[in-house]
Amino acid sequence: MVGGGEGAFIGAIHRMAAALDGDWTLAAGSFSTDQGRNRRTGDLLGLAPERVYASFEAMLATEAALPAEARIDAVAIVTPNHLHAPMAIAALNAGFHVFCEKPMAISVAEADAIAAAAQASGRRFALAFTYSGYPLIEEARARVLRGDLGAIRLVQVEYLQGWLSEPIDDAGNKQAAWRTDPARAGPGGCLGDIGTHAFQLAEHVSGLQVEAVSADLSTHVPGRRLDDDVSALLRFASGARGVLKASQVAAGEENGLRLRIHGARGGLEWAQMEPNTLTMRWLDRPAEIVRAGGPGLGAPAVRLLRTPSGHPEGYIEAFANLYRAFAAAIRGGEQRWFPGVVDGLRTMRFIEAVVSNAASDQKWTRIESGDEG
Repeated sequence: MVGGGEGAFIGAIHRMAAALDGDWTLAAGSFSTDQGRNRRTGDLLGLAPERVYASFEAMLATEAALPAEARIDAVAIVTPNHLHAPMAIAALNAGFHVFCEKPMAISVAEADAIAAAAQASGRRFALAFTYSGYPLIEEARARVLRGDLGAIRLVQVEYLQGWLSEPIDDAGNKQAAWRTDPARAGPGGCLGDIGTHAFQLAEHVSGLQVEAVSADLSTHVPGRRLDDDVSALLRFASGARGVLKASQVAAGEENGLRLRIHGARGGLEWAQMEPNTLTMRWLDRPAEIVRAGGPGLGAPAVRLLRTPSGHPEGYIEAFANLYRAFAAAIRGGEQRWFPGVVDGLRTMRFIEAVVSNAASDQKWTRIESGDEG
């Protein structure tokens, strides 16, 4: 692991998720440029002192020189966004698989460079779009793709948080400070942090691609350098229409990610804070409540469950599903989907299109399609 030292929220989440099914063991790390913090983190995690490296570069060089059976297999990158591309490319070029935090990079050009490195190295690249790992998201996607709802007409996704409602980024909160710093976060604040989650989920579950956006970026907290509120209209290539709302200044909200998709015959609704329930609504019959572990689930969703019906599974388990699929891909076992290069490139193109559109008087801006489709 690179990054994720003491006090860093997401590094601990990655470690828990990776360890949950026994597929991964944390063997080495460079957790912080502060060497005291780096060593303390390694000690806390029980790592051998010689495998707690003073720098990412030292970790790659030393690990690559070890015998194949002794070296690390993959690198988890849990740093601020501006380090994703250089670290991912270096790790891939050194022969290591990569599991990276989102967004993929801070520009489409950087994302393209990561994609090229992954292809050239033959190594796997995964992205932490955690919410796509929930069992009922898998069930929702399957039902949409087999045509249960009919032709898709409407896609609505919102992700509301309130934790940046006050200027905590100027008051010493490290997690807020880097996320509102263009040099470390990239061109999107709320847009890059949670807007990308909303966009990825909308495309993943609908099975459709957004071809154009009409967007507004707002910064409500005075002095903040990046957006803290996003509104976007979405035009899908299929003719469907969508709305995306993401905000980190929705005071009182916790983690309000909600997805609704409607077709010609019915619709579905899923909310991250009640993730074990999927609601199906129909034109010609009563609404249907689908529960994790309950009857009616398809085999792909069932494979993502770990406990009997009524035993709640949540964020860590969804994250672990991505790490489990990543491990299976590396081992050459049963291949399960996980978010990777395609999702990364799509979300980076979304960020650039939204930023461009919001800064112009143009009504619609196309999301360019690259080799990912």
